[in-house]
Amino acid sequence: MLFTQRKPNIKTALPGPKAQAMIARDEAYTSPSYTRDYPLAVDHGEGCWLTDVDGNEFLDLTAGIAVCATGHSHPKVVDAVTEQAKKLIHMSGTDFFYGPMGELAERLADTAPWGKHGTRVFFTNSGTESVEAAFKLARYATGRKRMVAFQGAFHGRTMGSLSLTASKITQVRGFTPLVPGVTHVPYGYCYRCAYNLKYPSCGIHCVWTLDENLFTSMCPPDEVAALIVEPIQGEGGYVVPPPGYLEALRELTQKHGILLIFDEVQSGMGRTGKLWAHEHWDVQPDIITSAKGIASGMPLGAMIARKELMDWPPGSHATTFGGNPVACAAALATLDLLESELMENATTVGSYLVEKLHALQKKYPVIGDVRGKGLMVGAELIEEPNTPPLTPREEIQEETGEDLAGVSIGRDLFPGRNATRRDAIVQLAFQKGLLLLGCGRNALRFSPPLIVTKGEVDVAMDILDQCFAETA
Repeated sequence: MLFTQRKPNIKTALPGPKAQAMIARDEAYTSPSYTRDYPLAVDHGEGCWLTDVDGNEFLDLTAGIAVCATGHSHPKVVDAVTEQAKKLIHMSGTDFFYGPMGELAERLADTAPWGKHGTRVFFTNSGTESVEAAFKLARYATGRKRMVAFQGAFHGRTMGSLSLTASKITQVRGFTPLVPGVTHVPYGYCYRCAYNLKYPSCGIHCVWTLDENLFTSMCPPDEVAALIVEPIQGEGGYVVPPPGYLEALRELTQKHGILLIFDEVQSGMGRTGKLWAHEHWDVQPDIITSAKGIASGMPLGAMIARKELMDWPPGSHATTFGGNPVACAAALATLDLLESELMENATTVGSYLVEKLHALQKKYPVIGDVRGKGLMVGAELIEEPNTPPLTPREEIQEETGEDLAGVSIGRDLFPGRNATRRDAIVQLAFQKGLLLLGCGRNALRFSPPLIVTKGEVDVAMDILDQCFAETA
């Protein structure tokens, strides 16, 4: 299953004739709101490899957007799904009991920072539903109405989670009014500091300014139910916050009796080399949201909370499909694989991937920043080689000529840098048989299956090298 020497095999012009037919039928009947970055029409997958309907073979460093943690169709996951489907496909866990749901709840509770006996689990079908559940629980448990979230954050697209999202304008355009009472603030994005400061001399200003400004001018802290944050920001650009950042958020929220929600939908389930990304900083939240890699591609999510918080009565929140027995069986097999081998592999191969990207950075200075943990790695492109990125304030001053000294500028007010080249590289890589995605305004995202080998990373880096050379 773990291929080390295999290389992409592109047999037709892309998309091939069968792919063109599939795409034409799909686009005739499916919603145009779907975002397809390139015309990939998949037939089957195995490990880190996908084969399209024309027989073209691709190395996949996307894992279905960080979902296929154990690779495509891992035999142990397939066996678990098959055996459970033979026994029971569905009985709503809201109304009845069945083994896989309770067993998985116990396994997940055992991973929580509060300990197994201090934890409750609510199952969902997806990340956005997990966030919706956390949003509702925070309001119910505190009796407060407001929420604080971050610019660049992605928490989902249903109305509650969309109100917390601040990733791309197209995701919210046309859907207002959203849920009121949500305030967005700059994330700890040191490479593009919203306050034009430098870490560590800034003293983590982006956190403490909330207490000094936000909570004293427009958002009473005693009305805030929760602050929701991604320990590593996903769609915002795979941004890793600086040391002390999450600790400062925890201290601030505890000071004001505000719940701290860690959205681990993308960063959790072993992607960073630990089951939960927040374990890298040893910070305890009050609520964790999970989905994506939890069941290796089966639709499942979870909202995990301290037991004393999740004391809502029967019927206050429920789901028909959440915690489906087949999905839970897949999740149990996934956890076995993560704990026995794949988190360790994510750490080892992730370090190797970062090392290879740093080597490319020396060759192509347009790669401004390489960051990540485990196999959650981003490479941000800059416009001018050998120069640091402009800060938000400098970018706007350059474009408008206005003197913005002393003015607080948020990320949403400045444009991306070199997103055009990033997108061109993603497209060219596809033509060469390497599947990549972007994130943020101008970053390349590396989120391969956690089974990826160093040999497969070498194949990917050789193709990426060609793409940078050809787009120079």
